[in-house]
Amino acid sequence: MKNPIIVDIKQVGLHFETRDPFLFCAHHNDAYPEGNAGCGPEASLAGRNIGEDFTLKDGWRMYHGSVVPGFPEHPHRGFETVTVVLKGFVDHSDSFGAAGRYGEGDVQWMTAGSGMQHAEMFPLLNMEKPNPGELFQIWLNLPARNKMVEPHYKMLWNHEVPRIIEADKNGCKTKITLIAGRYNAINAVDPAPDSWAADSAHQVDIHIIEMEPGAEWTLPAASASLNRMLYYYEGESAVIANESVSENHSLELKADAEVPVINGAKLSRLLLLQGLPIGEPVEQYGPFVMNTQEEIRQTITEYQRTQFGGWPWSRRDPVHPRDKGRFARYADGREEIPPK
Repeated sequence: MKNPIIVDIKQVGLHFETRDPFLFCAHHNDAYPEGNAGCGPEASLAGRNIGEDFTLKDGWRMYHGSVVPGFPEHPHRGFETVTVVLKGFVDHSDSFGAAGRYGEGDVQWMTAGSGMQHAEMFPLLNMEKPNPGELFQIWLNLPARNKMVEPHYKMLWNHEVPRIIEADKNGCKTKITLIAGRYNAINAVDPAPDSWAADSAHQVDIHIIEMEPGAEWTLPAASASLNRMLYYYEGESAVIANESVSENHSLELKADAEVPVINGAKLSRLLLLQGLPIGEPVEQYGPFVMNTQEEIRQTITEYQRTQFGGWPWSRRDPVHPRDKGRFARYADGREEIPPK
């Protein structure tokens, strides 16, 4: 491709290809039906590969769930998950006894560090109407020095997340939601303390950009040392750096160039992931991300021996009471309840 700004363009689906310091990004977008008494779908599960249901059927997936959609008890070590819930809710439970329900614009920033187990279930709380769910889960690597830090999670509640609205010469608006990083002298909420993103010198940005029909906006230039990926995940079409791009495409961009974006006739949404690469070897075995194969072997052995603290819940796929509301309860017993 002969474009001075765009390095590559690829089509994307449920999973997005990323660049260091990011490891992985999934875009879960499911049109769930009405819920039943157990917070699962009030619909037949026939014809689904229960336990491994990643195929979109009737507009939704069960993922690893068998009763409630989502991801029952599973381990992590050596990286972080940043879960941005745009629609619906996630019920969190972990091996340290911490729990929470978050959604509708909330973000959970979880540092797996030395190892933990958690469950991420998608409760269908409304029994009278559909329960649309949409979220991004972004895996951010940890440098070797932080891979064995104490596990930790932090909530970035919807009301705390900065949102900037800019209008172009015709009055068409673009909204930038700052999950991480900085935009035009405005800082996002601090991430988890041991994150690669916690040092502003690493220039880690996670932004969601929403553009009205016909809006024009320019992504500012950043340092040439960064890896920059832009995902056009919802809309009809847009012209990005003078290239016509349709929905569900990723663009690897040169970070030190301004990127003009001209939206088409429908509202569009994009995700920006950029940051300074960690630049260390990556060895991954499923939910474990270390620097060497020997560390992976050690991790597997330790998990088999300790289960990273065990599982204190009565089921592998716990959900909280339907009327519980949004909350976060941490391992030390502290509880947060955000404003309604």
